[in-house]
Amino acid sequence: MSSFPERAKVVIVGLGGIVGASVAHHLIERGWDDIVGIDKSAIPTDIGSTGHASDFCYCTSHDLLSTWTTMYSVDFYEKMGHYSRIGGLEVARVEDDARMQELKRRCDSGRAFGTRVRMISPAEAKEKFPLLEEDQIQGAMWDPDAGLVIPRSQTVAGKLVDAAEKTGKLRAFANTPALELISEDGRIKGVKTSRGTIMADHVVVCAGLWGRLIADMAGEDLPVMPVDHPLTFFGPYDAFAGTGLEIGRPLLRDQGNSAYMRDTGDPRTAEGGQMEWGYYYEKDVRMVHPRDLLEKHQSRLSPSQRDLVLDDVIEPLERAMELTPILAELGFNESHSFNGLLQTTTDGGPSMGESRKLRGLWYAVAIWVKDGPGMGKLIADWMTDGRTHIDHNRIDYARFQDFQLDEAFIRGRCEETAAKIYNPPVHPREPFGSGRGIRRSPFHAREVELGGYFMELGGWERAHGYAANEHLLEKYADRVPVREDEWDNRHFWRVSNAEQLEMSADCAIINLSHFHMTDIAGPDHEALMEWLCAAKIGGEANIGKGIYTHMLDAEGMVRADFTVFRMADRCRLVNGADAGPRDLEYMKRTARDRGLDVKITDVTEAFVTIGIWGPNARETLKKVVADPEGLDLENFPFAAIKPIGIAGRTVTAFRISYVGEQGWELHMAYEDGLAVWDALRETGVMAMGVETYANSRRLEKSLRLQNADLHTQYNLLEADLARPKVKEADFCGKAKHLEYRARAHQPAMLCTLVMTDNVDSRGVARYPVNTMPVIDPDTGAVLVDSEGRRSYTSSQAFGPSIGRNIMLAYLPRDYCEVGRKLQVTYFDEPFPVEVAGVGYAPLYDPQNLKPRS
Repeated sequence: MSSFPERAKVVIVGLGGIVGASVAHHLIERGWDDIVGIDKSAIPTDIGSTGHASDFCYCTSHDLLSTWTTMYSVDFYEKMGHYSRIGGLEVARVEDDARMQELKRRCDSGRAFGTRVRMISPAEAKEKFPLLEEDQIQGAMWDPDAGLVIPRSQTVAGKLVDAAEKTGKLRAFANTPALELISEDGRIKGVKTSRGTIMADHVVVCAGLWGRLIADMAGEDLPVMPVDHPLTFFGPYDAFAGTGLEIGRPLLRDQGNSAYMRDTGDPRTAEGGQMEWGYYYEKDVRMVHPRDLLEKHQSRLSPSQRDLVLDDVIEPLERAMELTPILAELGFNESHSFNGLLQTTTDGGPSMGESRKLRGLWYAVAIWVKDGPGMGKLIADWMTDGRTHIDHNRIDYARFQDFQLDEAFIRGRCEETAAKIYNPPVHPREPFGSGRGIRRSPFHAREVELGGYFMELGGWERAHGYAANEHLLEKYADRVPVREDEWDNRHFWRVSNAEQLEMSADCAIINLSHFHMTDIAGPDHEALMEWLCAAKIGGEANIGKGIYTHMLDAEGMVRADFTVFRMADRCRLVNGADAGPRDLEYMKRTARDRGLDVKITDVTEAFVTIGIWGPNARETLKKVVADPEGLDLENFPFAAIKPIGIAGRTVTAFRISYVGEQGWELHMAYEDGLAVWDALRETGVMAMGVETYANSRRLEKSLRLQNADLHTQYNLLEADLARPKVKEADFCGKAKHLEYRARAHQPAMLCTLVMTDNVDSRGVARYPVNTMPVIDPDTGAVLVDSEGRRSYTSSQAFGPSIGRNIMLAYLPRDYCEVGRKLQVTYFDEPFPVEVAGVGYAPLYDPQNLKPRS
């Protein structure tokens, strides 16, 4: 082994696992060199999750990014000669209708994101997996691309490291734990190891189960937790003796029982001649903080393989024996069985991207084998280009706020996600039970009195509707449908639709305290915002205005949207609760990289917002303001920001509307919020939930949501949000934006669709809440544009004012035609839809007369 170097461009901490090895491979592929990889044990690892992983892959995620990383990884393994694309079954037992519906939903997601999954009959499932009891299941999903990394992902990691070393661009050092991170002035400078100190420009943490310990060296935490996953082995099973196969039959997942099963192939292979049955605890999950992990010499098998007591899983195992009796016929291999540690996370996504504390420190932690090479490519592209070809918002470590990195919060949320790894199916609107009540508006107690139905976003408790308004259901009974299907109605409150209709008839106030707010001040604050924003921010004429604008990435794609309050001495960026933290970190990094003298402050908890909207909003607000005439049309133009007085408090009023009605956003200091709320309520104005704002009226008004309808796979013109003129000042992404504007037409446009018939084959009216593929009914194929992007719904909601299910979706240019008949599938059943608008096209008040009235 060569002597330990004193310097490198990149140090990878945790080279021995599939993630670290994949990062090294892809960095070299992107032109990087002078890389040093270290691992606390062997390379490839003999102590990490890669060393014991089951190594199978299914392409069945409900989001585009995870589906892409798995599909990329499968192809990557196969090109290396280390993948058996043997296929995989997922079954639904006869009594488990919820699992059957989940399999159908996975077919929708598969079509949307480009996999080949499909439903098959019990007989077909039996044919593919003869050990299955056909009468135990009502149906199954078949994934022809599912399979096994062979012989082990551990082998692949070793080969990747060996190949990288042969290029001369990587030097690998086993048994070299990281002891300390060296930093200076907010930037990583190196790593102190057991072999000595190495200075580096970049450090990538791929330490898996130990990732939190490395992050702690930087003064931060990662929202992940190692959790036990029982792996049991039964044998001998000689069905594939003499074949040389690592696996002989398709994979089998019985997720309604939180379990899977596979054979291990020819007895002559490394782990062959057995049946592997794995399980995920649904209750009493066994988590362990990485600081409590055993060292290698202390453990029977390895630190990531903990002892298993069979009685702990006997109940689900007995259920497995009903489905596949072979398990009862074979002997239990106690010495080979164990609890394997893998990682769960607070929100289902890994911790990827640059540190919040140290520039040049990167994380790639909580990644499973099925995604390892794909995530490795994303990190390499991100470090090289500053972006990835697929929007990475849901995995970006910058998405977390400080309270989400508290140890108790991490444990509580991870305990919930660990219990749902396989079962039950997780609803798109599924709320968390832990980590609640962290942020409450100053008038939260009033909302509780109104019978608020609360969900959480960004730590804020938000009422989606109020029980106090349920008398309106009788008034609007003919316009507010009852959702007969439980899935469509889950975590939805029908009263919210009635509240919307009452607002449009009169007036209502909405708690919008969840807004993420950032103040940007200092000598260069205008220069920073001018560079970051596509709209013109600077200049005297913009002072006192609210400016809706976007951040583009270097490729001119939509990175963020928000409103900027332009003040004489600073800008206030008003953002979504979930998008705001990433944008805050991005602004800080950009200011530093450009050498700008600014002060960027998160003021989210210092201010609250109340929206007041409806045809009587002006007259209602006049009853409580110090200067009623100041609200008149001629005195308060649309998009203006002015101070007003309510209940002796100073309130910043912004005349804007996200719900398609006349009105204002009222921004105030947190401590003034209760007095303002009470003053408004004394007028008799109704309080309404946030559902109208977030979903139903938003869709009726064709308004886009960041990280759903707006992301870095589409440009500003395709979203139909580009301004008539491009500002003179330079801004990030301007060159590409001008290039897109010069096109004769865009490859795709964000369109509004309406469902023309929502009654399913059972005669039940459906109200979709899932992502759905958009299909050409003549060919049965999902629409794909000239850039290879597939069409699927990015937002969907029932609009009570329109009386239709409404969806937004990017469509290829040839399909962007009002009246065009298309199709979506919802739970694997086709429904007809029609293009109701191309680009920005409100269905409610198409001329936008109401907000400006």
